[in-house]
This record gives sequence, C-alpha cells and structure tokens, in this order.
Amino acid sequence: MIALALLTTGNVQAGLFEEGDILMVQAAPDAIHFNSSPEHADYSWLVGVEWQSPSRWLVGASYFNNSFDQKCQYYYFGKSWSLDFISDNEYFKNLYFKLTGGVLLGYKEPYEDKIPFNDNGVAPGIVPGLGYKFNDFNVQVNLLGGAGLIFTFGYDLIKW
Repeated sequence: MIALALLTTGNVQAGLFEEGDILMVQAAPDAIHFNSSPEHADYSWLVGVEWQSPSRWLVGASYFNNSFDQKCQYYYFGKSWSLDFISDNEYFKNLYFKLTGGVLLGYKEPYEDKIPFNDNGVAPGIVPGLGYKFNDFNVQVNLLGGAGLIFTFGYDLIKW
C-alpha cells in the first residue's frame, strides 16, 4: 500500500507515468473449475493491480488463494487488443482480448504438480482473457490453463 501511495504522488508520477496511462485494481470472488475436486478450497479469490500504457502494453501483479487454499502470486506483463473490428456496433468497441505471461509463485507440496513446469513453488504462467470495458469499470473472463476460468472485476483507479 505504501508503494501505491508513493506512485500517486506528483514527483514519482512525473518520471514513471505518461498521459494516457491507467492504474487498474481488480478482484475476483471465486474460480470455476472444469473438474471439481474435494481437495478444492471453498473460495479461490484474487486481488490485483495492473498498469496499462496507451499502446495497451501492461504490467501487473495479483495475490490470490489458489484452488488448494495456498496463498500465491502472479507477476506478469502482456498486452490487450481491442476487438472493435468484429462489428461497427458501438458495444464492440469496448470488447478486448488480453494475453499475459509471467511467473506464478506459491504452488507447493502436495500440490506442486497441479501446474506445469513448477520448480519449488515457481512456475511460468500464461493467462488469456476476454474482457469488456465500460467507462472506468471492466469485467474479464480468464482461462486458467486446463483447470478452469476466473471472472475478474476491475476499476480504473488512476488515469494520467
């Protein structure tokens, strides 16, 4: 939280952020699994923060309770693309595809084999998503490999 406060001060903003940049916060109340298991936690929530440039490149971090009740993080970078080419309809200009890649931390014994290439709780991650933006709010559905989906809800906290 201290880092977020520092990022919003004028002196730090001047060197890091440019006009058109967005700092978005997001949350997810639960995940939907393709195959449920008695081992799954009751709730797989997520909270995160993401910076996006006007060219739609992005960097983010999320903290979440995984499907096995372990506290984890996902640090990522990526890009989003507008899907307005689908139709001239005004509603399609708010639809987008997002692809992120990064590192997952926290999947440990006895569930370390639940994500590929995991080595001591550290694994690569790739998350594709489909989203819709309305003013400062967005909703996304993100594919979690072959395990399931997570719906996130976001809000543009700061716009430069």
